[in-house]
Amino acid sequence: MASADAANGIAARQAAIALVRAAEARRSGLDEAMSGPQMQALAPRDRGFARALAMIVLRRRGEIDALLDARLDRRPNEAVMDILRIAVAQMMAMDVPVFAVVSTAVRQCERANDTRPFKGLVNAVLRRIDREGIKPGDPGLNLPDWLRARWEQAYPGQVEALARAGQDEPPTDLSFREPPDDASVSALEGTLLPGGSVRAGLSGEITDWPGFGEGLWWVQDAAAAIPARLLAVQAGEDVLDLCAAPGGKTLQLAAAGGRVVALDRSEARLRRLRENLARTRLQAEVIAVPAEDWSDERRFDAVLLDAPCSATGTYRRNPEVLWATRPGDIAKLADVQHRLLDVAAARVRPGGRLVYCVCSLEREEGETQVLAFLRRNPAFRLERAEPAAVGAPEAALCTEGWLRILPSQIEGGMDGFFAALLVRDPG
Repeated sequence: MASADAANGIAARQAAIALVRAAEARRSGLDEAMSGPQMQALAPRDRGFARALAMIVLRRRGEIDALLDARLDRRPNEAVMDILRIAVAQMMAMDVPVFAVVSTAVRQCERANDTRPFKGLVNAVLRRIDREGIKPGDPGLNLPDWLRARWEQAYPGQVEALARAGQDEPPTDLSFREPPDDASVSALEGTLLPGGSVRAGLSGEITDWPGFGEGLWWVQDAAAAIPARLLAVQAGEDVLDLCAAPGGKTLQLAAAGGRVVALDRSEARLRRLRENLARTRLQAEVIAVPAEDWSDERRFDAVLLDAPCSATGTYRRNPEVLWATRPGDIAKLADVQHRLLDVAAARVRPGGRLVYCVCSLEREEGETQVLAFLRRNPAFRLERAEPAAVGAPEAALCTEGWLRILPSQIEGGMDGFFAALLVRDPG
């Protein structure tokens, strides 16, 4: 049976269904399923295929369901719907022969009692879709209803562009230890973005790309690189990076010449930061401790708080956040952000700077947090950001002076972020 599964691609497609289910069930579900036994039993090529297939379903779930619903009198059970979704995802965005897609889907149905009676339906629906063709759907369908309603209120007239930004696999952005030269950009078949990030044009294993082994760069979305630039660290300054893992911003702060202390509650997540520090030959003091429990009394010239958040701004790379996040999560996380902001403020020396940021599109986690913080902390003021100086789109600058970065603000997209620069009075 195992060899037959491999020959027909069924095992990889079953694994893709398991990934989708896990991603929709809970926020950490996709990562857990990726390292689970069902995925690990596959050959590396099949693991990559299963992940790519699951990501298409998660990115285009609404479009896929609308396509199916238009050809179904009523929906079959979810096990059958999962088989259909996986098949349509292949037809929509993968170079797989249609006859192979249909044949494999029918074979999947034959494997279980709850799907076997529907193999004729699956065959007919998929052949009809192939015959009639797949036309572009409404990208807004790919957002959960509750989240789409929130974004329509927060960003009127922009939801279609936001949804469209999440339809396809995003490019890979890199941050450099030193400003990249033309040769480095060319070797990566890349494009130099405002602020100094490079959008790579290569594919394949990142560890094989030019400059990786020499520690010249690390993977970091172009938007995620902006908050550390906003902090404007100077050589020799004492810098604290709270909630530092996985560590891209720590590397930026160290590359700028700061004497960096990087804190995070998770030793496991700090492992990647330690590896990247060694690879890039950058220095930072790395401590595994919750920020609110750190007993060290040091204060710093500059503090960066990239707070735990709903991460809805990362949906281009992590489409599962759209489906696993619940409305109640945002309020719970806002309470955590409130506490951490006060912890961060207490670490800022007189005259020092604090950057607060979140990779969320939810205003409760960004704008509302800063306004409430300023009411609680009159010793701090909001400093107006200069988008061109930090590589942010001009459209990201808000009248208040903070940055609200949307994935749709540059060609090719970037993560959604909120970032604000807060300065403490010198007295």
